[in-house]
Amino acid sequence: MQHDIGIVILNWNTKQLLKRTIETVLASTGDFTYQLVVVDNASTDGSADMVAQTFPQVTLIRSEINGGYPHGNNLGFRLLGFYDDGTTQPEAPRYALLLNPDTEVPPTGLYEMIQFMDAHPEIGIAGPKLTLIDGSLDLACRRSFPTPLISFYRFSGLSRLFPNHPEFARYNMTHVDADQVLEVDSVVGAYMQIRKEAIQQTGLLDETFFMYGEDLDWAYRIKQAGWKVYYNPNVEVKHVKRAASSQSKKAQFEFYRAMLIFYRKHYRAGTALPVHAIILMGLVFKGGFVLWKEILKPIPLRPTSTVAQ
Repeated sequence: MQHDIGIVILNWNTKQLLKRTIETVLASTGDFTYQLVVVDNASTDGSADMVAQTFPQVTLIRSEINGGYPHGNNLGFRLLGFYDDGTTQPEAPRYALLLNPDTEVPPTGLYEMIQFMDAHPEIGIAGPKLTLIDGSLDLACRRSFPTPLISFYRFSGLSRLFPNHPEFARYNMTHVDADQVLEVDSVVGAYMQIRKEAIQQTGLLDETFFMYGEDLDWAYRIKQAGWKVYYNPNVEVKHVKRAASSQSKKAQFEFYRAMLIFYRKHYRAGTALPVHAIILMGLVFKGGFVLWKEILKPIPLRPTSTVAQ
């Protein structure tokens, strides 16, 4: 049986938040079918046992290692019938969903997002409006790609000084009404819904990344394949944010390592040497001297071209 959507929740030590996320997914309403897969990334807080005991209808994968965000999610996607080279099983769902274990989906949210993408066959990726626990917008839910220029606006503080400026505020799109349906470069992996055909052209998440950046990279590759990416604020999902990463000492380092990987993969070839040197110095300044080790060693990168069919 082909489901309308296959949902992968990757968990690492967020047992109580995960429980709430699963409850909201299982409470979903609407005329659609889904399969829910929880991948536990070697948690030590009893998360996997909780899922097995409390939600027997949920497919559980117990990873013996914490291989990172893309590695864990790819385990779930492969179980759903999606593979690294873009091939899919006939029963693979029409849509795949990255969903964080610190989100709460409204009862009609999944159905409305499926309807939204069904109505717009040119869309390869879509995401909803994400709001934080204080009610404010999670700025990451609609983004432009971090080109060298846009990254400069962000890290220099210009985007914060001029949040309504159409040029300086491009990364988080703060110059656009948060309730406006909008074509963007990327949505965030906390809720990222991907069309099956887009995955067939690009393959799965790039496991060169450990955490951060892999969602931007996937959106980049899918846009390069000719698909559109849209932000749909008509669906609102609650997001605690950084529930797992706040427990990780590696989080800050991995954020800047991800920016380095993304830059090298998509922008280095077209960047002049003086600008390249400034970018590397800026990354080291922000990410710490330990980032030099990453700069000095080659990183094996997944090709940026689409998967051959």
